[in-house]
Amino acid sequence: MGYARSQIILHWLVFVLIAAQFIGHEPIRAAFGVWMKGGESAFSPLVAGHVAGGMLVLVLALWRLGLRRKHGVPPLPEREGPLGRALAHLTHGMLYVLLILMPVSGAVAWFGASQTAADGHGLLRFGMLGFVALHIIGALYHQFVLKDDLMARMKRAP
Repeated sequence: MGYARSQIILHWLVFVLIAAQFIGHEPIRAAFGVWMKGGESAFSPLVAGHVAGGMLVLVLALWRLGLRRKHGVPPLPEREGPLGRALAHLTHGMLYVLLILMPVSGAVAWFGASQTAADGHGLLRFGMLGFVALHIIGALYHQFVLKDDLMARMKRAP
């Protein structure tokens, strides 16, 4: 059993958006620093893209949660032990929390001129990197060590 086609599309779309957010974070960080010191910066499509991308990540994460509730998720492989199951649930849960907290903290920082929110946003970035890495490592472990074809669930719909 695999994920629904809409879940697969949203998964990969959010992955691409998150990667773009990490790659393109420097212009908004610089613009925010100038703004917080009382300066003004010229319009930048990179800054606007980061803000719009973050809001899109939030919308798509909420949509994914709705689809998850509607369609459920495929069961973990039967060979998955209790530790593996707990780690999978923790990783996915934290990714969803971060997919919501990152855009919200970024929006509060940007639109509310909040240094505290910006600092929190920056710290959450490391959590996101860690849990994305853990997610990828887990998928690769299943694919190449356990060879249980777990990754096929996110490549094709049933």
